[in-house]
Amino acid sequence: MRLGKQIQSAHSGISLRASLTLLLGLLFFAYAVVSFVTPVQAAPVFQADKPANDFCLACHQEDGLDFKLGKDTIAATINPTQFGNSVHSDQSIMCVDCHTDISDYPHPKVKSKNARAFSFTLFVVCKQCHEDQFLKVQDSVHQRAIDGGNTNAAICTDCHNPHTQGRLTGKTSGELTPSARIHIPETCSKCHSGIYDAYKTSVHGNALTQENNTDVPTCIDCHGVHNIQKPTTVSFRNSTPFLCAKCHTDPAIMDKYGITTNVLNSYVADFHGTTVKLFEEEFPGQPTNKPVCTDCHGVHNISKVDNPKTGIALRENLLVKCQRCHPDATIDFPSAWMSHYEPSPEHYPIVYAVNLFYKFFIPAVLGGMIFFVLTDIFRRIVNRIKGVKHV
Repeated sequence: MRLGKQIQSAHSGISLRASLTLLLGLLFFAYAVVSFVTPVQAAPVFQADKPANDFCLACHQEDGLDFKLGKDTIAATINPTQFGNSVHSDQSIMCVDCHTDISDYPHPKVKSKNARAFSFTLFVVCKQCHEDQFLKVQDSVHQRAIDGGNTNAAICTDCHNPHTQGRLTGKTSGELTPSARIHIPETCSKCHSGIYDAYKTSVHGNALTQENNTDVPTCIDCHGVHNIQKPTTVSFRNSTPFLCAKCHTDPAIMDKYGITTNVLNSYVADFHGTTVKLFEEEFPGQPTNKPVCTDCHGVHNISKVDNPKTGIALRENLLVKCQRCHPDATIDFPSAWMSHYEPSPEHYPIVYAVNLFYKFFIPAVLGGMIFFVLTDIFRRIVNRIKGVKHV
């Protein structure tokens, strides 16, 4: 009996030791497997299908996080504060919504040969949220340049840094914000620096960039936004007076500065404007040698009309403009044009007096003739009734 108990006790001890040994073995095997499949540099395993932006910024907020693509160096450091203030962060856009090929670490190898080629692989993702704007770009001068092989032409990310882009339009109004209007020329100057230099010293550019006056036109008011067309075409030139008229016939803007809103009417009433208007309406693709606004006032370098050096209110300066089409014009030639003024006692009083005379003279002559004809008809009818022959 005692021997049986000893055997049973020994058997139990062996079973316990075997169980402990098996458990330790399993734990060691599990540790070995985890150590083998998990790289030493691996980022923490994220829980959701899409990693949170904080997960990405844990690495990408580090300074000096650059990588090489050919001869180019691309900065991969993202300022978390700037990104947090961006419209994409405000709209809860995730990093991987744009970087769709990245889901874990290490990231897949970038196959682009240089930084520009890398940008071209990414900007098409903008279509996911901005389809209308993306499609308009396809009909723009920039896209046509790209299609022609010019890879330096602007793409979405050249104008809109996806990591820092702030809100451009009001949430409720949908209108461009004053801050956005002020900074548009700076954006365009990345490629069009020479034009920007001329614009910022003009009457429009100086008011916008130095005085923060948002009443004046910025680049997109004349050229459009995403569907920018080539401004050197005949149709663009012929439509220039009506483009300028968007602001210059608006009393809400012009009345602030004491500028007449009659500029378009006075222009199209003139021989020059009548011809240009006819071509714009009937033959928009046909060139005309008649001047449009920019021929006299300039394009990006428009100055105040009373500027002593360039203002066309001065006869000497205007003569230079006239001589482009009229090379034989003399110093008195500009005096034949009344600018955009309507004749009045203050401006061109002789023309005003002649116009006033004819306003009364012509109706009086025509009215007298009509009266004479009517009375003659009446007399003929009366004479016929009385049987009197008309002499």
